[in-house]
Amino acid sequence: MCGGKAFCLLALLSLVVSSDSLRILGLFPHPAISHFKFFHPIMRGLAEAGHSVDVISPFEDQDPPKGYKDLLLPPNTLTDTINLQDFERPYHFLFPYIEFFILYNMGKEACNTTLHSRALTEILKNPPGYYDVILLEQFNTDCAMSVAHVLQAPVIGMSSCALMPWHYERFGAPLIPSYISALFQGQSQEMSFVARLRNWITVHSLNLLYKIYTVPTENSLIRQRFGPGLPSTEDLVRNTSLMLVNQHFSLSGPKPLPPNVIEVGGVHISPPKPLPPDLQKILDNASNGVILISWGSQLKASSLPAARRDGIVRAIGRLEQEVIWKYENDTLPNKPPNLHIRKWLPQRDILAHPNVKVFMSHGGLMGTTEAVSSAVPIVGVPIYGDQSLNIAALVQRGMALQLELKKLDENTVFEALTKALDPSLKAKAKEVASAYNNRIQSPMETAIWWVEHVAETKGAPLTQPSSVHLSRFVYYSLDVYLVVSLTMLLPVIMLLGLIRMCKRRGPKEDHKLKRK
Repeated sequence: MCGGKAFCLLALLSLVVSSDSLRILGLFPHPAISHFKFFHPIMRGLAEAGHSVDVISPFEDQDPPKGYKDLLLPPNTLTDTINLQDFERPYHFLFPYIEFFILYNMGKEACNTTLHSRALTEILKNPPGYYDVILLEQFNTDCAMSVAHVLQAPVIGMSSCALMPWHYERFGAPLIPSYISALFQGQSQEMSFVARLRNWITVHSLNLLYKIYTVPTENSLIRQRFGPGLPSTEDLVRNTSLMLVNQHFSLSGPKPLPPNVIEVGGVHISPPKPLPPDLQKILDNASNGVILISWGSQLKASSLPAARRDGIVRAIGRLEQEVIWKYENDTLPNKPPNLHIRKWLPQRDILAHPNVKVFMSHGGLMGTTEAVSSAVPIVGVPIYGDQSLNIAALVQRGMALQLELKKLDENTVFEALTKALDPSLKAKAKEVASAYNNRIQSPMETAIWWVEHVAETKGAPLTQPSSVHLSRFVYYSLDVYLVVSLTMLLPVIMLLGLIRMCKRRGPKEDHKLKRK
């Protein structure tokens, strides 16, 4: 039947390749590019591994590999820039709840937009079972779980930051507020009593708010789209096979995670690329080293209040090091000769240069992991979200210092940068980098292996703890505590009863004796 042996062999090989290729769907409606920078490399990696990958998101791949297909959501309403002056106000204990409701509204909007998008309509033309596995973000809404339910495919959750308080229950992972900080609290694993009390209240109250507000809202939206018979997202999330989380124990601290929660922090880190000639010259010729300052893609240094900005500039002028600052304006008043401003910087490639001594940053997880990977000490100025959590963890490990935005001035910045240049912080940074970089598999290899494993095993059921399906009353053994407490109280109650009976009988017996 075949025209030749070579042709038969090629035909056979093509059949083998096609049979091993998986159909994978990615659902990432949240309109934050910093989140997508964690999901995107994994989806590209899966396509480069020979799988067919469809991705629903607001972000287009400008140079997609073979097998990668974008299905774009409408332009998002999330602002591209955040004004640093908005964060000058002092901390308030209600901030975690303000952030929760901001995320709640963003999740509701993203859910509604996705459910009625052309991209999802096109995907739903495929029959149930068409996709071998679905990867989706689990962050501020579980709306996308309804799509996975309709398409009848195993689900892998993805988190671009530390797990949210409402994530632990669905994976059977213990949440221990005594040393695992809520993302919104921004504490290290070493907390004072007051911090532990505040963390306990925050963890449990946010879990309750998620059940009271988020779950009913998304249930209403998905049932409007797919019909009233759809299960609640509170039940659907328990069918999540696996969670790929952008964390690593060396950076954020070890946690008691079950086998269905996989840490793949650093998956976005690629080998450094050649630097532009002007930056290469600065880095190579800096005899005392270089300090890099960047507040990421959304926070604009040019929006700093003038007093803060001028204080940083004066502090830089007192340093012996060359300083490269991501600053969005063409000019900077009173710029000293050792300061070099650029509107955009290849951050990963600069941090990988051996002459970089310190990284001053807002504490975003992507940049923080790049600094950790390159063993660069950090001066963190966290602003919002998980940034305080990321910096606090590295302060505990001895490779970072933390400053408050509202306390930035010439002296605090100069003292922090000078202290960060101390060799002791570099030594700690090297320890953390060694643990972070030395793994059995690269983060990308780990992520791809688990995606393929979930698809091949139809959901990796053996990795799911039985605790996922237990009520909280049983999970925390409250029924056992109740029985034990009653058992221990029973002898006490009986003893008190006997004493009471004896007291009642005492006067009567005395009266009888007197009459005799």
